[in-house]
Amino acid sequence: MERTVRRIPQNEIQDQLGYMHKVRSIVSKKAEQRGSCMKYCVITYGCQQNEADSERLSGIAEKMGYVQVYSEKDADLILVNTCAVREHAELKALSVTGQYKHLKEANPELIVGIGGCMVSQQRRCDDIKNSYPYVDFLFGTSMLYRVPEFIYKRLTGGKRGFYSEFGAGCIAEGLPVKREHKHKAWVSVMNGCNNFCTYCIVPYVRGRERSRYKEDILEEIRTVVNDGCHEITLLGQNVNSYGLDLPEYVGKYDFSSLLQDINEIDGDFIVRFMTSHPKDAKKELIDTMARCEKIAPHFHLPLQSGSDEILKRMNRKYTSEYYLGLLAYMREKIPDICVTTDIITGFPGETEEDFEKTLSLVSIARYDMIYSFIYSPRPGTPAAEYGDQISAEDKNRRFRRLLDLQNQISYEKNLSAVGKTYRVLCDGLSKNDGGMYTGRTAGNKLVHFPCNEDMTGRFVTVKIAAAQPYALLGELVQSDISQ
Repeated sequence: MERTVRRIPQNEIQDQLGYMHKVRSIVSKKAEQRGSCMKYCVITYGCQQNEADSERLSGIAEKMGYVQVYSEKDADLILVNTCAVREHAELKALSVTGQYKHLKEANPELIVGIGGCMVSQQRRCDDIKNSYPYVDFLFGTSMLYRVPEFIYKRLTGGKRGFYSEFGAGCIAEGLPVKREHKHKAWVSVMNGCNNFCTYCIVPYVRGRERSRYKEDILEEIRTVVNDGCHEITLLGQNVNSYGLDLPEYVGKYDFSSLLQDINEIDGDFIVRFMTSHPKDAKKELIDTMARCEKIAPHFHLPLQSGSDEILKRMNRKYTSEYYLGLLAYMREKIPDICVTTDIITGFPGETEEDFEKTLSLVSIARYDMIYSFIYSPRPGTPAAEYGDQISAEDKNRRFRRLLDLQNQISYEKNLSAVGKTYRVLCDGLSKNDGGMYTGRTAGNKLVHFPCNEDMTGRFVTVKIAAAQPYALLGELVQSDISQ
């Protein structure tokens, strides 16, 4: 399938800003008539890229005069940003969407829009079109920038709309953004993927790789830093491919170059990035991280399997030996680096021997944390058609063994932090313990600590007193009151 990539010209963005103004006039009149503001709610499933997209949906909604609420039952506009990476995420989104029927009956003027990766698949688009008549419009990943237009059409009596250029991709600059946090920001540097791993739906729903121009990225970062941001996470399906789709950048400017330019921006902030594909993670990138003080000493390097045979079936294009060599180079150049990874258990054709190779590599690699997933067939991907699918019992058994091994490794690694002090960016109160604050070290280690005042958004110094497999427990030493 040919996939087009389009940079949305500014005149089209101006058209959408015009629709925002028109919707704002309608929303203002409705609010005046009923004596209360019009409200919106954005629901997000999936990855950090979806979270970044949802911040743009929130920015668009607020530009149109809506006020944010966090419960769908209170909203006059519901926008759902969906995921398609695993079946569970799709089924959850569909289940929640099914509940909107009752909200629509209670509030006939409610507008419901469903967007994102799930509805960038023809089969899911058809499902919702035919089975969820109370959904007003669908918008694929390449249509997010046109959401103001879709809402305006529905507010002015237009028919239900289904907008998804399947397999397409675009870059749209200049949309409003409402960031969830002032002290940290998602910044997309590119989108889409060219790798076509046999288990992955992303290239089919987000399109081909497309990079933003460095000037737009750097300006966005300067803006958020000037606004008080202390943590920036650069996003891309494969950040190591940054610039390869821009002829003027090839051989002259790449992701390492971008990191160096970001590092030179004035301000007290740290930079993270995800995700890297091992086949494209070059030593030059690691060298750049080692000499740039603002780049966090954390590398998320997805392994997926420790078996070369399974890696080949996954179309990952590297070997376990190459991967371990890259890991060794990281630890040589950045001794305190924290490394995390993704691993899939139960990929089609995975034998017990293949799985033991994964366990062996995990034992050698000694990751700080792993994100492990049970293989979920994605219709439309090659692996979904493989005849040697693994039973649910075997997939779950292997998953539990992998977690048991990594829990022990993570605990041992975290024990080495006890007694040390770390600079931690405080994210706020812990969701599980209202008496504790939580934050992350530069290496992305989760830290819980008690505090008598709100330190959200500040850097604090914490001394580690105890360790758990996936968190550190500490005591506040000091905070930077100048922030």
